[in-house]
Amino acid sequence: MDLATPSEKLCLFLGGDVMLGRGIDQILPFPVKPRIHEEYLHSALDYLRLAEQRNGPLSYPVDFSYVWGDALAELEKRSPQARLINLETSITTSEDWEDKGINYRLSPRNAAVLKALKVDVCALANNHILDWGERGLIESLETLRSLGIRSAGAGLNLSEAAAPAVLEVRGGRLLVFAMAAPSSGVPLAWAAGPQKPGVHLLEDLSLKTLTRVQRLITSWRRPGDRVVVSIHWGGNWGYPLPKEHPFFARKLVTEAGVDLIHGHSSHHLLGLEVHQGKLIIYGCGDFLNDYEGIRGYEAYRADLPVMFFPNLDLRNGTLTDLVLVPMQIKKFRLQRAGAEDRLWLQNLLAREDRGARLGPRTPWTIES
Repeated sequence: MDLATPSEKLCLFLGGDVMLGRGIDQILPFPVKPRIHEEYLHSALDYLRLAEQRNGPLSYPVDFSYVWGDALAELEKRSPQARLINLETSITTSEDWEDKGINYRLSPRNAAVLKALKVDVCALANNHILDWGERGLIESLETLRSLGIRSAGAGLNLSEAAAPAVLEVRGGRLLVFAMAAPSSGVPLAWAAGPQKPGVHLLEDLSLKTLTRVQRLITSWRRPGDRVVVSIHWGGNWGYPLPKEHPFFARKLVTEAGVDLIHGHSSHHLLGLEVHQGKLIIYGCGDFLNDYEGIRGYEAYRADLPVMFFPNLDLRNGTLTDLVLVPMQIKKFRLQRAGAEDRLWLQNLLAREDRGARLGPRTPWTIES
């Protein structure tokens, strides 16, 4: 039974992977050079053309609010105290591209698109933030800082990469730690060092690593703080969870006192769990991508992002309720999902709750 009053609740918005490069950067006012270094496509404009083949002509350039579409009204309606996404795009004009197959970058002059969403924190511990080298990472950090957007999970050294983003919220502070597991495809060479820029990369998901993360959180936490861990882990496609994920997530809750796990990397939604009252999202799915014309994985419905609105009890961090708002990506823009798509997502979550056997059913509500 929820006994917390509205003034005792912390409302958050959580979005999954946000990929603003390639086709999406090209429709914004100030795109970078379109050349990309992929095996089959060599121009970011090819992704725009694929999307147009699927859903019709797209008039561009668009303004900075265009891509967020109906999500903006939903955010205005719910007024979350903090907005968190995983930014899986380097913000740079660097040409120091990594030979890794796919490289995402957003023009720094187009970074105002993040201000249009009123993002508070960008998690950066992922497998694309150094797509354009250390120079690209440094420019990304500088650009976010100039926009007044906090980041976590990457920095000029390990201390900076491991440090949380700190937000003042009702009742105290919100600490957002960001980290990545090697299973998400982050190259080991990207790990931040004492004097080396990079990401906060975990060695593995063992008890030894858990102890290190627990000490890190303890060193920052004050009485009354609420703690979110944003973690990039696992592959892009498929529903089965590696056994290490529930183990590590639950230990973060019980041993490190984490209030919410914001998991991502999969391009589609994965299962949810409430463990000892704390929300664990194993995979948020993509929040925005340029995959409209890509074929081969349609069954996973990467075109159906979900907006997560958890309410936490400020007194102890437990989840009081969770609202999921389904969207659909069409013409590189978020629009409200239809009734049939909402039902598809509802059935998916019901199946994953049962199939994963991860504990009590998550008290979620899907809203239109």
